[in-house]
Amino acid sequence: MRGMLSFQILFLLSRKPMHGEELAQELAKRRGEKPTAGTIYPALKELKTKHLIVGSKDGKVIVYSLTPVGQNAYVQSIQYFQRCFGDIIIEVQRIRVEKV
Repeated sequence: MRGMLSFQILFLLSRKPMHGEELAQELAKRRGEKPTAGTIYPALKELKTKHLIVGSKDGKVIVYSLTPVGQNAYVQSIQYFQRCFGDIIIEVQRIRVEKV
């Protein structure tokens, strides 16, 4: 799995199933800007191709959720993220405490 967008999508879907627009809105809250359809839907398609997510039609929208393979990939991604960025997160928290 490549990229932060895919990681963030797996993170959000680990919390609850969501449709594309709902994912875009949640990503906008975290990133400060809403991803375009041309950004989010290719990422969803790639995740589906890799069998990490599945989409089921609910009326006019497709609701995406993690597959068991996707859940495993999410856990592995969290572990990788922690190895790569854990010390940075600790440093950011330390700086925040010092500012208070």
